Amino acid sequence: MTRYVALLRGVNVGTTRLAMADLRRIVTDLGHDDVRTYLQSGNVVFGSTVRDAEKLAGGIERALTDELGLTVPVLVRSARELAAVAGGNPYAEVEADPTRLLVAFLATAPAKATVDALTVPGGENVAFTVTGREVYLHFPDGGYGRSKFTNAYLEKKLAVVATTRNGKSVRTLADMAAA
Repeated sequence: MTRYVALLRGVNVGTTRLAMADLRRIVTDLGHDDVRTYLQSGNVVFGSTVRDAEKLAGGIERALTDELGLTVPVLVRSARELAAVAGGNPYAEVEADPTRLLVAFLATAPAKATVDALTVPGGENVAFTVTGREVYLHFPDGGYGRSKFTNAYLEKKLAVVATTRNGKSVRTLADMAAA
């Protein structure tokens, strides 16, 4: 059995509302074990005998649509992948505040040309590093909430689906998946 984390994009931050009890039930009904959610923003940790992360993501997406009428992109990482992401933040040595360190999880690795063309809008003080299917973000002057370098901006510029979590959430999810 492999442990996974499913990250749902845009849940409970806009108009897409999803009770975590419903999310747990849906993932459990798909045949997965030890299903737990974290916060209200669409983070679910579970065990599965399925070894294909894309198949897992697709199953959750279809169940959300079929049962609740929600169209929500789902990105899945194994516990091992998430541990590597949590431990691999290149800005962790220069920033102690986990709310200023974020990770944008990407559905697929972006094309090199789009990565090379990615810039911070409006001269904001934001550092970023694209590594495979993740973008590490550092906001040294404060908030992601006031920035234009958002999840939507990354999706547009990199031409991939993304969902972003702060450093504390990434670490907690990695710990939950490892347990």
